[in-house]
Amino acid sequence: MFFLYSLLYTLAFVLMSPLFLLRRDKYAAGFNERLGKYPEFHNDGRPVIWLHCVSVGETNAARPLVDELIANYTGHRLVVSTTTKTGQALARDIFKDKADAVFYFPFDWKFSVRRALDRFQPSVVLLMETEIWPRFFHEAHLAGTKLAVINGRLSEKSFNRYSYVKSFIRNVLGNVDLALMQGEADAERIRSLGIDADRVSVTGNMKFDHSVNEVDNALTSELRRRFAIDGKRLIIVAASTHPKEEEWLIEVLEGETEDFRLLIAPRHPERFDEVAQLIRETSYSSVRRSDTASEADKESDIILLDSIGELRAVYALADIVFVGGSLIPHGGQSILEPAAVEKAIVTGPFTHNFDAVVKEFLSRDALIQTPEVPQDFQNPDRLYEVFVDLFEHPEKRRQLGENAIAVMNANRGATAKTLEYLSPLLGPRENQ
Repeated sequence: MFFLYSLLYTLAFVLMSPLFLLRRDKYAAGFNERLGKYPEFHNDGRPVIWLHCVSVGETNAARPLVDELIANYTGHRLVVSTTTKTGQALARDIFKDKADAVFYFPFDWKFSVRRALDRFQPSVVLLMETEIWPRFFHEAHLAGTKLAVINGRLSEKSFNRYSYVKSFIRNVLGNVDLALMQGEADAERIRSLGIDADRVSVTGNMKFDHSVNEVDNALTSELRRRFAIDGKRLIIVAASTHPKEEEWLIEVLEGETEDFRLLIAPRHPERFDEVAQLIRETSYSSVRRSDTASEADKESDIILLDSIGELRAVYALADIVFVGGSLIPHGGQSILEPAAVEKAIVTGPFTHNFDAVVKEFLSRDALIQTPEVPQDFQNPDRLYEVFVDLFEHPEKRRQLGENAIAVMNANRGATAKTLEYLSPLLGPRENQ
């Protein structure tokens, strides 16, 4: 089965190679590292914890865990990997003084995986959320490395996909020492794929443990000064937007008389220029975060947030946060970071990637979600009604924010539970 997997993986790689060339800036980032060509890493005898985060969301979610690992396991070394370019940039920024190395996760071939394991010689690998890499799992187990899935999430869609090769996935998951899942539904799905039930536990979602730090506060203050955000105009943050969503949002707001400013943060950096052009074609004045600071910053109607890793600080400036990927069938993006700073949050109807979290917020009146409508109706029509209602009722915005932080506070503690469950793999805490 591993031979067949490697063959299919290689075939998929070859078929995607034109995309690597055409969009080299995105897909070829870290290419040499992913082939196993890593910088020198001198093993000094201390055990190594390898933490893998996929992209920006997982990297942000790992912050409190990284702090706890460093505080409690002073005799260990920490290395961090990511898959995406944006995740890598953020990890290099926020973990530069905390991790001994930050690098790209290897391609899932035997030679590249073995090079990575030989280079860093981890005693434990912690994988945020649930990326199942068969060759990596197998080779890590052969090398005597403990393997744990943490903050695990397994959607119905992913579960159905893995179920087509259930016997193979069962063998792959046999290499996992511990699976710490966000919710019972996630736990049940991964158990159904064949992992031993006694290796699975529910710890909650570490993203609920998000907290604002001094760096975030400093950046919030900097942005407030630069863009003259003084409370006189409503601030709408459109976060992690996808194609069509920026266009629809602007369309919705163009007929609105309320005095507001719109801050747009596209999900993918390669779309920054495309969205900038879209904004220029409107009647609104606009600036880009990446531009040199100017007087235009203070009056612009739309601010394009063409930066990486700054949304945490931007949310604090908002009166209303629209979370993207939800007006289209993408499945939504995380609502937890704006919730952590008590903001009124709005999403579209497509949030299946975060189904359990969204349902929790809806049940506590901590979120507004527009309903799904037939294809011959525009989702923006419903979004317009929501925005007008929130514009006209500041007390509703305030209540939504208060309810959101209440949900966050009620669900905190996943990081502490995760650390507790990891102790058999990591050993006793060294600060005790």
